Amino acid sequence: MMGRFLLNRFFQAMIVLVGASGIAFFILRVIPGDPATLMLPENATEEEVNQMRESMGLNLPLWTQYIVYFKQMLVLDFGDSLNRGLPSMQLIVDHLPATAILVFWAMVIAIVIAIPLGMLAAVKKNSLSDYAVSILAMLGQSVPSYWLGMMLILLVAVRWDLLPTSGFGSWSHLVLPAFTLAVYQLALIARLMRSSMLDVMHNDYVRTARAKGLPERIVLFKHVFKNALIPTITMIGLQTGQLLGGAIITEYIFSWPGLGFLTVQSIQFRDYPMIQSLVIISALVFVIINLIVDILYAVIDRRIVVDS
Repeated sequence: MMGRFLLNRFFQAMIVLVGASGIAFFILRVIPGDPATLMLPENATEEEVNQMRESMGLNLPLWTQYIVYFKQMLVLDFGDSLNRGLPSMQLIVDHLPATAILVFWAMVIAIVIAIPLGMLAAVKKNSLSDYAVSILAMLGQSVPSYWLGMMLILLVAVRWDLLPTSGFGSWSHLVLPAFTLAVYQLALIARLMRSSMLDVMHNDYVRTARAKGLPERIVLFKHVFKNALIPTITMIGLQTGQLLGGAIITEYIFSWPGLGFLTVQSIQFRDYPMIQSLVIISALVFVIINLIVDILYAVIDRRIVVDS
């Protein structure tokens, strides 16, 4: 049963990856501009531009270019970066650890703060604590990450001189970008945890556990928390994948040398191989995270495997 469940998820993941590769390829081709002209001086002749396009394979029919690209993708050969002249995969491998560190700690901050706040708001429903958590969550979801990042730089780094404005290498460089990236996720997870806890609290088995005289902490953690965690785990998995997209702006603001910073530079130079590689790797990471979430989902509630 579990094997069939995982096989279905695997095929779904393959469809997502193929779709992502096609979208990345064709959208880049319809955007105005010619990468060949960006690689040459402004006074380059038309013959030189045509030679550059031929060397880059841009003179081939669109479907032929896609077939070549797809074959290379199957063996993880994404070509060389047009801007840097290095293999795209090498650049991704070099920048991936920085993004992984940032996303990991941003999600740790969000989970460690959000889940207790969500539980507190649910247990103390309609109290001052509940209202305070709801207001903070609303503000956290309303504030744009780029604005929050710039405000933190101006206040914490410039005015108070407590942390560096940018860079990479120590925990002090990580605090501001990780917190900036975590705020929206923190608010979202806290609100979902609160609503999930309240939904579970009204179930019959919770009332039965209380009627049996079980201590309230046992009811909360054994019966309520475990079941309320299922939708929260799903949201955490989805948001971890979303953080890869959100990290683009945050990394650029704080000059964090991750995939987001690399993405901005690649877009500026219309670096086809690099952008396509980043899209595929991002989709792959997103798919893997969702697969892990599905497995955790099935472990927590075996009925999911049966229904699938």
